[in-house]
Amino acid sequence: MCGIAGIVRWDGSPVAEHDIRAMCSAIVHRGPDDEGVYLGEGVALGQRRLSIIDLEGGHQPLSNEDGTVWIVFNGEIYNYRDLRRDLEQRGHVFRTDSDTETIVHLYEDEGARCVDRLRGMFAFAIWDERKRQLLLARDRMGIKPLYYAERGNELIFASELKPILQLAHVPRAIDWGAAHHLFTFLSTPSASSIVEGVAKLQPAHTAVASRATPRLRIEKYWDVQFRPNERASEGELVEELRELLEESVTLHQVSDVPVGAFLSGGIDSSAVVALMAKAGLKTFSIGFAESAFDELQHARQVAAVFKTDHYDLVLKPDAVQVVEDLTWYLDEPFGDTSAIPTFMVSKLASEHVKVVLSGDGGDELFAGYDKYVVEQRERRFDRIPRPLRAVAGAIGRLLPEGMTGRRFLRHLALDGPRRYLDASSMFRGDEIRRLFRPEAVQRLMRHDPLSESLAALQSYGDEWLGAIQYRDLHTYLPLDILTKVDRATMAHSLEARPPLLDHRLAEFAATIPAAYRLRGGTTKFLFKQAMRGILPDAIIDRPKHGFAVPIAAWLRGDLAEFSRSLLLSDVCRQRGFFDAAHVERLLTLNARGRDLDLQLWTMMSFELWCQRFLDRTPRQQPAPVRPARRLAPAIVRIGTAQTA
Repeated sequence: MCGIAGIVRWDGSPVAEHDIRAMCSAIVHRGPDDEGVYLGEGVALGQRRLSIIDLEGGHQPLSNEDGTVWIVFNGEIYNYRDLRRDLEQRGHVFRTDSDTETIVHLYEDEGARCVDRLRGMFAFAIWDERKRQLLLARDRMGIKPLYYAERGNELIFASELKPILQLAHVPRAIDWGAAHHLFTFLSTPSASSIVEGVAKLQPAHTAVASRATPRLRIEKYWDVQFRPNERASEGELVEELRELLEESVTLHQVSDVPVGAFLSGGIDSSAVVALMAKAGLKTFSIGFAESAFDELQHARQVAAVFKTDHYDLVLKPDAVQVVEDLTWYLDEPFGDTSAIPTFMVSKLASEHVKVVLSGDGGDELFAGYDKYVVEQRERRFDRIPRPLRAVAGAIGRLLPEGMTGRRFLRHLALDGPRRYLDASSMFRGDEIRRLFRPEAVQRLMRHDPLSESLAALQSYGDEWLGAIQYRDLHTYLPLDILTKVDRATMAHSLEARPPLLDHRLAEFAATIPAAYRLRGGTTKFLFKQAMRGILPDAIIDRPKHGFAVPIAAWLRGDLAEFSRSLLLSDVCRQRGFFDAAHVERLLTLNARGRDLDLQLWTMMSFELWCQRFLDRTPRQQPAPVRPARRLAPAIVRIGTAQTA
């Protein structure tokens, strides 16, 4: 696991070494073990390394045999040993035992299609000196991030947004379409960042540019299709699922350092721990002092069953410094409050291991969310004549904000896909108009993230469950869950691996008939059947407990003063984005007992981000969690190794 960065100038003008070093310095937390830089004609590649595989020999940037192809790579390739054997038989010569070098030689033979043979999580850049060509690639599920900016004759890329913003000539202006997406769905969209002109390479995409054609040509190389296999029996599906799960968990433990696991006590993380089960396995959990939000007893139960070396931590609301630090490490404004406990459990785990396995992805692949049950139930609303539902919606719009029944009546008026998106959205159009000042509203309303998401949902097909799972796999999973886990773990130089998101396992999950994914009110039916005999029934059948955070209560207590002083500060008022009177109203409503945690947290995250990255006098940056361990980073100039 690492952090990568690069600058390419198609006219061949030199890239200053201090620019690529500055970019790398912003992601020391992603790779405290080593730093490497390659400088060529009009190109600079940089990498910060967290050593996991081939601890001594895996230094990057890394090249092919003659130094004409260079790579910087973030991630892990779990089938690299099989690929290496094949490549050696073709005549390739390896200098290291790293998975990174496998990609270089695979690219020599197969070009951009090398991604088809990779099984793992990755974001990488390959510079082909002979072709004067750059290839960017990102893994299928979006586990590893990759940002880029095209500015005239220059292409800049990095694992995070921060390195790109280290370059003084990159302007800092808000992308209002991304901001609207943030206040609707809690995160910025898949193809753009909060900074205008800085984009994200989407999951399962490659991008190629060269001196001859300097604009990036972006292509999608993989997708999952929900096409149920109606011929297979339940027993056959269970058997195949178990085999794939066991294989994936085994592959994800390939490492030259100890591997632990996150353990929430839910079925996904418990299944991963059960399949890892080995002597001395270290597991890590987070809990809360508020009993309604605490799952530690369940995590401890699983740890006891599988005799793990278990560590846990109770998170209390004295989290002001954590909130400040998260602004830096999250990279963009982020509305999911579970980033706080994820950040803290990552800190706990990093004190004991370098790598953890997680249970992320199980809900999206196997239909584990309660919202799928809700949508199944609410589909009955479609039987009500549309004119009657329209009347209900009109009545709802006339009711005062906050009045019981207002939101339900408005929700009732919507048709299937729009109804599902409505339940998943936070600030709607009328709420945006009240929260922001008129100038900001005008900018925001040029974009409509709900309609864009609706078009994607309606275009998929008739099978409603597959359609919304497909949407969640392409939006909520990479934009929220995987972003949160990547930033929180990397903040503490910890590598997180999600074995449930192995792409072969995902392809199989998409063939499971809907009745085996969601049976009545039972979510994740087939997955639960596959775990019987491996996990205790009490764990399998326990009602789902989402990773909820008592932030609404904290905002009435220890975080009340912080949130008020932040959102009503002179700095915030002078920026002119939020309507101060409406902000005051929301803070008061939450203080009186109405839970507005996600709304207030998103507003706080946005304002903190503006103060840290947008303002001329930014809030102070936290020190890296771990100091760089290599004091004399290597530099390569046109294929010749030197010491900086």
